[in-house]
Amino acid sequence: MTSKLPPFHVIFLLLLLSSQLTLAAAFGVWINGDSSSSSSSSVESQGGGGGGGGQEYAALQALKAAVVEDPRGALASWQGPNVCAYKGVYCSAPPDDAAAGGAAVAGIDLNHASLKGTLPAAVSLLAHLTFLHLNSNRFSGAVPDSLRDLQYLTELDLSNNLFSGPFPAATLLIPSLVYLDLRFNAFSGQLPAEAFAKNLDALFLNNNQFDGQIPETLWSSPATVITLANNRLTGPVPTAYGYGAGGRVREVLFLNNKLTGCIPEELGFLPSIEVLDLSYNALSGHLPTTLSCLSGIEVLNIAHNQFTGELPDLVCDLKRITNLSVSFNFFSGISQHCDRLAGRSVFDFVGNCIPGRGLQRPPPECDGPPGDAGLSCLRIPVTRPVPCTQAAVSVGVGVGVSVGGAMPSFGAGGVVTVTVP
Repeated sequence: MTSKLPPFHVIFLLLLLSSQLTLAAAFGVWINGDSSSSSSSSVESQGGGGGGGGQEYAALQALKAAVVEDPRGALASWQGPNVCAYKGVYCSAPPDDAAAGGAAVAGIDLNHASLKGTLPAAVSLLAHLTFLHLNSNRFSGAVPDSLRDLQYLTELDLSNNLFSGPFPAATLLIPSLVYLDLRFNAFSGQLPAEAFAKNLDALFLNNNQFDGQIPETLWSSPATVITLANNRLTGPVPTAYGYGAGGRVREVLFLNNKLTGCIPEELGFLPSIEVLDLSYNALSGHLPTTLSCLSGIEVLNIAHNQFTGELPDLVCDLKRITNLSVSFNFFSGISQHCDRLAGRSVFDFVGNCIPGRGLQRPPPECDGPPGDAGLSCLRIPVTRPVPCTQAAVSVGVGVGVSVGGAMPSFGAGGVVTVTVP
């Protein structure tokens, strides 16, 4: 009995189908987790990480294994070797192998997934990672030192988690990092001076448990936004030394710490500042009239401190100010210029010691500010404009005197700076 061959058109269709499957296996492409082929050869070339072998698969599986609770099923798709098909995983051609046409894990975005777990050291196996966004989860423990190996990482967002331990110094060794967000965690200890020497564009450290003094390197940071609010920082506000210090910073938040001492006169020489919040500390003394040099400032908040004296006219003359709050201090007077601001509803001065004004402190509280607040930095009020351009080359030249005679202060590197009337 002889067998009959299939008709020619059937053979042709089989050959055509076979060739299409082969092409799909060779040229399958994934875009944000959508696969165009499930063949094993395509998975091996694409999911293997563009020359990284199976280490990207191993890294992501290690991260998944370190998660003990996944209430929203954010990692449910993290199965199989095709890592580019995982939800929240973004692939692209690696920068060092773009011509080869492979794909590597370029980013992970698991924001707001409510994941509970730890961050494993194996994450550093994602050699081409450019961003890691894990905010609003329940990750805890320490940040692994191995993150320093992520040479292409530019954005690291670990905010709104339960991370603890000292400042994760390994993050400062990531060569390409420009955005670091550690806010709303339980980090503690002192801030390293290197944090402000790193070439970052934004540095968010608020709502942790950092303590100790703010490093003097603060104003050398190239960051445009620096937030230190809601920690346990003590000591003085660092002095801004010289022209160019803090040259790019637009927003600095010191609020709700335990800072003491005076506002440094050099703080008025920050050229680009738009938002400065020093509220809810224990700062004292008279305001330096150099604050009138902050020509671009829009928000100035010094509420809930121990400032004394009369609020200078020059401060209320700031052209772009939209919110000036000096409430709950011990100011004894405001000028006519400040009165005009009050009429525009951009000036809050309640809770002070200004005679004839409503919503002020009761007289017994105004007999004297707490302790010796302000005695170390009394300043002679002036009405003439401050030489802001001169300040750029003459650090420390201002409008103040010290109790007990002219007392020089020592700046960076032991340089003596003297305030003069």
